[in-house]
Amino acid sequence: MGAFVISKRFNDEYKFVFTSRKGKVVFTSLSYELKFECEEAVDRFKEKIDSADFKKFKSSGGKYFFKLVFEGKHFATSRKYSTALMLQKGINEIVKYGVQSEILDFTDNPFGFEEEELETEV
Repeated sequence: MGAFVISKRFNDEYKFVFTSRKGKVVFTSLSYELKFECEEAVDRFKEKIDSADFKKFKSSGGKYFFKLVFEGKHFATSRKYSTALMLQKGINEIVKYGVQSEILDFTDNPFGFEEEELETEV
């Protein structure tokens, strides 16, 4: 089953991503000023997932993606897929597992790791 992962953007606004059972990002939400707004959006989406509309597009570079329209508004944008079949599999994953997916909060400490500077050898 997938998961909704809430985190902070660099501008201190909140977002969530829906990840597949394999841990790949399927879509990323728009930004929310407050964390509780982000949490409420996930809850509403899970409750009314059947009313979601997936608008499919093909980029100028030949990649496929969708924009998720929910409650009449642009709600999220998918990652880029190499084929239309993979795009449809991403949508199917949301429809099949979205309702039962858990919500993970990584707003205080993203992914459980402290940020470190990477050292490079010269």
